[in-house]
Amino acid sequence: MTEKVIQGGTVVSLDPEIGDVEDADVLMEDGEIVEIGRGLSTSNAEVIDAEDHIVLPGFVDSHIHLWQTQVRGIAGDWSLMGDYFSDMLGNIAGLYRPEDMYLGNLFGSLEKLYTGTTTAMDWSHAINTPEHAERAVDGIKDAGLRAVYAYGPPGDDAEKWWFDSSTPHPEEQVRELREEKIADDDLLSLGVALRGPDFTTEEVARGDIELARDLGVVATIHMGAAQWTSSEYNPEYQGFGAIEDMLGPDVNVAHANHFSQEDIEHAVEEGVSFSATPEVEMQMGHGIPVTGKVMEAGGRPTWGVDVCSGVSGDMGSQMRIGLQVQRMLENQELLEGGEDVMEVNITARDTLEMATIEGARALNMEDEIGTLTPGKRADIIMIDTSDFMTAPSHSPVQTAVFQSDQSHIDTVLVDGEVVVSDGELRNSKVNEEFDRFVESGRRLIGEAGVDL
Repeated sequence: MTEKVIQGGTVVSLDPEIGDVEDADVLMEDGEIVEIGRGLSTSNAEVIDAEDHIVLPGFVDSHIHLWQTQVRGIAGDWSLMGDYFSDMLGNIAGLYRPEDMYLGNLFGSLEKLYTGTTTAMDWSHAINTPEHAERAVDGIKDAGLRAVYAYGPPGDDAEKWWFDSSTPHPEEQVRELREEKIADDDLLSLGVALRGPDFTTEEVARGDIELARDLGVVATIHMGAAQWTSSEYNPEYQGFGAIEDMLGPDVNVAHANHFSQEDIEHAVEEGVSFSATPEVEMQMGHGIPVTGKVMEAGGRPTWGVDVCSGVSGDMGSQMRIGLQVQRMLENQELLEGGEDVMEVNITARDTLEMATIEGARALNMEDEIGTLTPGKRADIIMIDTSDFMTAPSHSPVQTAVFQSDQSHIDTVLVDGEVVVSDGELRNSKVNEEFDRFVESGRRLIGEAGVDL
């Protein structure tokens, strides 16, 4: 039995029964949280000093395309309809080789860990051959990230897969990947990344959901992310369309910017989760993030980074941007109605929970991660509050959301294992694979002929 104890920190558990506890310890055994309290016995435990630290559950990114990591820095000025579909999905994705998938997922996962994200939903849609998926999974494994690998469509033929597609999800390859690469891995689970009725025939959209149900995995679907008025996509589907009667807590919708309030309310009632990626959505022209509609319906969205070829993989940025844009929209409505803004409705704790326990629910992992609770896995981050940017920390939640950045996340544990210590990744792959990673990105951009 391996014991560790995080000692003497300010624990923000996000568990309503435990709450926030100052000068507290978190005791772990074999990767599981077993007790939270003061003065816990440490006679046989490895001690991690948490004085002047906030101790939190690790962030959960509910929607990211890790394979794009080595082409980061090219999509920051792109729009969804004008550039992303043609240059990324219609060009660069088709140029990916299996080793490119490995390197993108390896360094994307390492970035997640370095910035405090311990779990991610990897929406993988450049799977040009089964080997592409295998190597993508290898990249996540070698990094040590907890993840749902959401098996998406290939990236080799946009016309076939994305324009009113009559081609069903690659079922045989999905089943084989789970059996050979994922089934016996404690940190990895399978999902399916589906196109939905925005992009496929009704028959295919329904069949793909049925596949996910048969597999017993999360179906995560791109839906309602644009108006489609200037494209070959189907402008009728700004809602659930053919899959309206197939919703449930095993369905996650990414974006949904153009869904009606009625559709959102129906989905929330059925237990559907929504992944908002506010920074990318505001840039690329998806529309207003779905945050307000979901909250009005009595639910709460989750946060995701989405396109890491355009924005940072840091979930702290999504927490702040998502929170403040929703506050801005609510405040502006009051101001336009001639009223003063006397309070804010969405709080710092709300956005922190959207980045942790709500993300865990979206991945159907709320019983394992998302809060610091005895019985859950020890996925934990520690934020330093001792420097001139974070001290004094009067409210640990507000310090974590507003005052800290990646440089303050000096310790990260996944399943009780320390993967970041003193602000440095412990993984030797960072140096071993760095040159190959850089060369992969240069080759892809060069072969694509993308105008930067």
